Amino acid sequence: MARDFASVGVVGLGTMGAGIVEVFARNGIDVVAVEVAEDAMERGRAILTGSTDRAVAKGKLAETDREALLGRVRFAVGLDALHSVDLVVEAVPEHLDLKQRIFAELDRVCKPEAILATNTSSLSVTEISVATSRPNQVIGIHFFNPAPVMKLVEVVRTVVTSVDVVADVESLCERLGKVDVTISDRAGFIANALLFGYLNHAVAMFESRYATREDIDAAMKLGCGLPMGPLALMDLIGVDTAYEILDTMYRRGGRDRRHAPVPLIKQMVTAGLLGRKSGRGFYTYERPGSPVVVPDEQTPVATEAAIGDGARAIATVGVVGSGTMATGIIEVFAKAGYEVVSVTRGAEKSAKVFEALKTSLNKGVVRGKLSEADRDAALGRINWSATLEHLADVDLVVEAVVEELSVKKALFASLDEICKPGVVLATTTSSLPVIDVAMATQRPADVVGLHFFNPAPLMPLVEVVATIRTSTETTATARAVCAALGKTGVVCGDRSGFIVNALLFPYLNDAVKMLEASYSTADDIDHAMKLGCGYPMGPFELLDVVGLDVSLAIQRELYLELREPGFAPAPLLEHLVTAGYLGRKSGRGFRDHTRR
Repeated sequence: MARDFASVGVVGLGTMGAGIVEVFARNGIDVVAVEVAEDAMERGRAILTGSTDRAVAKGKLAETDREALLGRVRFAVGLDALHSVDLVVEAVPEHLDLKQRIFAELDRVCKPEAILATNTSSLSVTEISVATSRPNQVIGIHFFNPAPVMKLVEVVRTVVTSVDVVADVESLCERLGKVDVTISDRAGFIANALLFGYLNHAVAMFESRYATREDIDAAMKLGCGLPMGPLALMDLIGVDTAYEILDTMYRRGGRDRRHAPVPLIKQMVTAGLLGRKSGRGFYTYERPGSPVVVPDEQTPVATEAAIGDGARAIATVGVVGSGTMATGIIEVFAKAGYEVVSVTRGAEKSAKVFEALKTSLNKGVVRGKLSEADRDAALGRINWSATLEHLADVDLVVEAVVEELSVKKALFASLDEICKPGVVLATTTSSLPVIDVAMATQRPADVVGLHFFNPAPLMPLVEVVATIRTSTETTATARAVCAALGKTGVVCGDRSGFIVNALLFPYLNDAVKMLEASYSTADDIDHAMKLGCGYPMGPFELLDVVGLDVSLAIQRELYLELREPGFAPAPLLEHLVTAGYLGRKSGRGFRDHTRR
């Protein structure tokens, strides 16, 4: 039988600690909420009261339940108040010496059978446990912020944590309505180990002025469906907290350079730019603690005139290619009112594109998103061709052929000879250097990357990739076209992976390495990222959808360009691809899809 926790103590009543208090009290457990001083205790009380008031206002908590919840909480100053509780959860700042002092004192104060838990997100639970005379009763219970909302709890056992203690805590998580993943004591556990390398990389992107903060955040939200962009998330977490977690992971996790905090993070901490809590971080907020972003000196001017400033007029668009991406791009331009010339390698290819396009447009009609008249008008704007010469008078050419540099270079050399002066030549490559394609022409200033995401008619993001030879006029034209299509265009430099793939695929690769090391299961890792970070898919679900061969190719390109050892493709990923386990398309990847 699992232990019955009649009362628990929570030490530290900041945002996280007060949230943990609320979780226990909501589930009928008496809580002793402890702080070091009276003013800190009152701030914790205010956080709890404010949270429950908002829940009542939103209809998620009845008035009577709120009163009962608050009635289960006793606030106190000093650890002595915890002498009779069954479990203590510590939620103080991420400093090992502070936590060790608290656990040594808890060991003295608490009854012998009490379980002592830390909510640390990065520090060694083992090192915290040895400050007590009962390390077998010390465990990590890592809640995610905001604790009342987030479903995931990482249960962290050390090499000496009692099996019964682990089982009791797992049972408690179930009682709290949480999904627990039980793991061993390793830097960052699951979620933070995968999340913070990605966040650090995003800050490095911003620091190097590769892209603006708005474009980096928009790219990851719109391109990956993430609930927040990485820089906005850093502000929510707290830049100082992020620094401490990264620094700890770097020191404890084998000194992987990708976890070494980017210098800008330390500079911001020193300058007091801590994120939402200080009113300014990567963004500026209405006031300290507010989630409302206000304009500052870095805020772009978001007017149509600014987006289209210097842009060339585009009326007719050529699309070269016959695959899924080319078909989607033709649909996007035709529905937006552009005259389109579709060029494929023959009448048979054109017929297949036409049928696929008609099927997609008909689905739009059935779903009520497109009228029959608009469908017919879109189809009427498309001219079908099997020769590049028919692109002689278009204003923009979008290439969407096979992802092989030699093929693209040959195509652009031909376009250079055929197309009129001033035409914008765009490649949809997702991984190849745009400059290599541009230099196959005599007009590299007119060449730009327009990386649409699949499926192009649905995905709202386009990465506008400017090379060192791309003119500002060409970039402005590309941005204006994206706006006219109803897409969000984010501008970045010509570097492997651009924004989305450069941030996404190292994270996926790290997940594979975590599985390869037998640290956790694919299911638990997927649960951790979906429930702990709000990701729409876990890394292994996503890898199987994207295709392991595609993922490996992108990761190899990133490693080849950046030469960062941490970006080397995980051997397990390479072995699965060699074995033909490519994901859903082959029936098996990280999971067997033939049985579903």
